[in-house]
Amino acid sequence: MTDWGLLDPGATETAGTDDDAVLEAMVDVERALLRVWGSELDEFLDGQADALDDAALDRAALAAGVSRDAVPVVALVPALRAQLEAAGLPADRLHLGATSQDVLDTALMLVARDALRATRASLIAAGARLASLADAERQSPRIGRTIARHGEASTLGVLAAGWLDGVSSAIESVDALSFPVQFGGAVGTGTAADVAAGRPGAADDVRAGLAVRLGLTDPGRSWHVERTPVLAVASAAASVVAVLGRLAGDVTLLSREELGEVRLAGGGGSSAMPHKRNPVGAVAITAAAVESPALLQVVASAAIAGDERSAGRWHAEWASQRRLLRLARSASAAAARLADGLEFDRDRAAQILASADAANAPSHRDLLVATSDRIIDRAVARFTAVSEGGTRP
Repeated sequence: MTDWGLLDPGATETAGTDDDAVLEAMVDVERALLRVWGSELDEFLDGQADALDDAALDRAALAAGVSRDAVPVVALVPALRAQLEAAGLPADRLHLGATSQDVLDTALMLVARDALRATRASLIAAGARLASLADAERQSPRIGRTIARHGEASTLGVLAAGWLDGVSSAIESVDALSFPVQFGGAVGTGTAADVAAGRPGAADDVRAGLAVRLGLTDPGRSWHVERTPVLAVASAAASVVAVLGRLAGDVTLLSREELGEVRLAGGGGSSAMPHKRNPVGAVAITAAAVESPALLQVVASAAIAGDERSAGRWHAEWASQRRLLRLARSASAAAARLADGLEFDRDRAAQILASADAANAPSHRDLLVATSDRIIDRAVARFTAVSEGGTRP
């Protein structure tokens, strides 16, 4: 029996980041590499590429290989070679010029690209709803709180605009990423590829062709022990989760019965108190936000690599990077659902403001309305530009 989510409310979106997705991505890399070598050597290798079948691979044998070799590609390559031989096809071009790290690093970049693409779509859905809420509540007064105490008057619209600004920042962090291909051979020099092609510089052309085939970027180098590309991906994923954690925390607090400024649709049940409707979306996001900093720390620690391939640090990176991507995808999907069912109770917010000490302060309602309009207009304009791929206004 394997883990199947029984204790994992913060990471329910496993599609695209599970072991099958990683395996599919590794085989995609080997397929693309065969086709690139076909162009480089002027040989027809599409038949070999088409014959590779990730669905037919023996998962148990691959898992045993990880226990034996500490790297999944070592067992993968002979399994793929066996598929080619069974199909009566030459297997000598398979994995040509590559090393295990080339395949795994590139595969994880494919997984990261697709997971963060889905994350971005969910962020845009959540942001669109928050923009609508901000606009609708721009003149709805509430009490602003600082360090857990009443501060000065604000508006519900400004609150939603603050959440929206966080979403825009998360989208910007994702959009700033590049997803580089990895190809350097045994020690990152590309010598084996140059030898196979019979000319210097072939490794650069193979790397560039591989990037085009896979829809990744060509970094112009091998980055086997220069791990900033992975750290950038992990940091962006952690930023997404942190931003949404703030939203979840505010919603959890403000939807408490004794406050009630926020109303949430639906909710989860209780085994002992059937009258309860727990804020499960916010709970799931918070769980992800609590977990993600430690995962980012692992990736940052692993970036202190050594030699031409790091012993243990590189290996520690994989699960934490994959987990961060899963948390970002899960939290963003939960945030989109949460925002869709989120409403403000403007009467309750006004009642709390009226009872606050701030109600006795000098009234500047006209200025507050103007300020609220300005803040909301800027947040919405920024989100619109970012979500459409533009620049921050």
